[in-house]
Parts: sequence; structure tokens; C-alpha cells
Amino acid sequence: MDFVILPTSGVFVRVVNSLPSVQDDWRAWLPQEKAQVFGAYAEQLEAIYNMFSIALNEAIELRRTGCVAKSYQAVGVTPELCTRLASHLGALLRALAEHAKHYGTIPNAAPLDAANFKGSKEQHTARMSDLLSRVLFTQRSQFLHKIGTLEEMVGDLGNDFRQAADDLGSGASAQPAADWQAVDSVHYDLNTCLREGIVLLKSFLIVLPEDQLGAFQKTVRAQMQAPEQEVPHLLRRRRMASVGGQ
Repeated sequence: MDFVILPTSGVFVRVVNSLPSVQDDWRAWLPQEKAQVFGAYAEQLEAIYNMFSIALNEAIELRRTGCVAKSYQAVGVTPELCTRLASHLGALLRALAEHAKHYGTIPNAAPLDAANFKGSKEQHTARMSDLLSRVLFTQRSQFLHKIGTLEEMVGDLGNDFRQAADDLGSGASAQPAADWQAVDSVHYDLNTCLREGIVLLKSFLIVLPEDQLGAFQKTVRAQMQAPEQEVPHLLRRRRMASVGGQ
């Protein structure tokens, strides 16, 4: 028996033998304690993203209005903000995967859509992820595969942004126009990854047993505090091999 909210009325109802979707999860009600946890993590990520986004948009606007020297100075502060966003989002994704593997808590997970990404590499990754998700027969495999793909994507996007923005900010860029385009594209795709992560978090909390909420928060804290060099990023072939063995 599943809980859903009818979109036309907002009425909270039970539906027998329904097949809940990610959209159902997003509309669903969370108990107070879970809602507080969701709100805290989502607001934290949104705050970090907003600082990054505002700083980058200011740099892009300065360049657009002809203030080239100031735009280079402004973009020079963005790599640190991008690193913070990628680090926190990656930590949340790893916490979701770690808890799911240890406790067997598996939510719904919709395949990535290439149309939601701007970079050609990210579009290709999303298409390949979508194709692979069609041959993964268990919900567990599909969820862990999506988490691994997003974590890898966030790490790669953060590295790409830092390289392009550092080159622009230091004046070392050999192709400034291409680097400005790159930071704009990465900004867009990191935003997509953030939205995907927040949706996954909501779906995860929907199915998370109440008595596991504290353990999940502990896992998130541990991942947030882990030194970046000690946090292993999942390589694609390693991830695919582990998924295939589920």
C-alpha cells in the first residue's frame, strides 16, 4: 500500500498496488523529523550553490559589459566556491550510496536525461547511464548506478571548472572564449546534478525507516568531514563491475 498526493486536490490518500514514481516521491509528504533533515541538507546545498552561482554570474556580466580586467578578477574567486559545492554534493551522494549498501534502503531513481545537460561529455554520460539503467533489473542496481554516475560527474565537472577558471583568473588562458564557455557550461550541469541529488535525497527519505535516520545523518557528517584526498571517487569501470555483481 503506497501513499501519494493527488496533484489536483492535494489530498493525502492511500493507493493499493500502485507503482510509485520519482514524481510521486517529490509530491509526497514527509514526517516532521524527516522533513527537517531534508530541509537542512537541501538548504545547505542551495546556499553553497547560490554563492557560487552569484559570483560566476557577476564575472560573466562584467565580461559582457566590457569590463574584461574586472571579469578576470571576479572569476578568480569562483574555483574555491565550485570546489565547496562539488565537495558537499559528492559527500551527500556517497552517504546515500553507503547507507543504501549497508542497510538495503533503496528508493526510486529515474534515469538521467541527456537533455538536462549542456556539456557534450555530460550528455554522453547521461545517455550511456540511461542505456545501462535499462538492463539493470533490480531497483538497487539502478539506484547505485545513478548515484555513482552523478558522483563521478560532479567530480569531473568540478575539476573542469577549476582548470578553466584558474586559467582565466591567472591570465594563463590560451583560449579565453572557450574557457568562458566552459565555466558557463559546467555551472549549468552542476546545477542539474544538484537538482538530481536533491530529488534522490527526497526519494531516499521517503523509504528510509525512522530508526535509521540518525545513522544516515551520522554517515552524512562523516562524509562531509572526510579529507578530499581520502575520499575515493568511483571509476566508471569499477562502478560498472560492482553494479553488474549486484
